[in-house]
Amino acid sequence: MTPLFLTAALVLATGLFAVGLFGLMIRRGILFQIIALEIMLTGPALAFVAAGAHHGDPGGQGMFIFVLVLAASEVALGLALYLRLGRHADVSDSDTVNLLRR
Repeated sequence: MTPLFLTAALVLATGLFAVGLFGLMIRRGILFQIIALEIMLTGPALAFVAAGAHHGDPGGQGMFIFVLVLAASEVALGLALYLRLGRHADVSDSDTVNLLRR
């Protein structure tokens, strides 16, 4: 793998992370924030795979699996909380969740 390909992959990974971070900060809907978190997690996953392929080390793919498991658990927990809040108080905005404290 050439250094140019590694640089391009790392720039793409940084762009994915930045787009996800921007989406997380801008959007207030819980579902959109979960999607933005998923986009954010694809950036480091791509960086791990590209760096592992560049160095010929399978550890990058192992870290990709770890990030994939982390993303799946984050989505499962986030959607469970979203469904619970939807049934309890019909909440879809993350700012109104603070109003549910007693």
